[in-house]
Amino acid sequence: MSYAYLSSLASEAGIPIALLVFVIVWNLIWKGFAWWKSARNNHPVWFIAFILIQTMGILEILYIFLFSKIDLNKKPTSIKLKKKRK
Repeated sequence: MSYAYLSSLASEAGIPIALLVFVIVWNLIWKGFAWWKSARNNHPVWFIAFILIQTMGILEILYIFLFSKIDLNKKPTSIKLKKKRK
């Protein structure tokens, strides 16, 4: 992207160009880190969701700090109840 394009985009949106550049850089940093983490955790659905859904880093931050901690490949454990002896 050229400076002229960013400048015209910012003026059409009515925001300062510095804010537009900040939002773009913010989004790229979080998106890149979330892509890397989802690929390492073998979560292809999350990887695709990050490509398709644009949330200015909110979904990516939630994934990094919350959802990536959950092991989706782990099988649920069964709960065994103890029988009371009479």
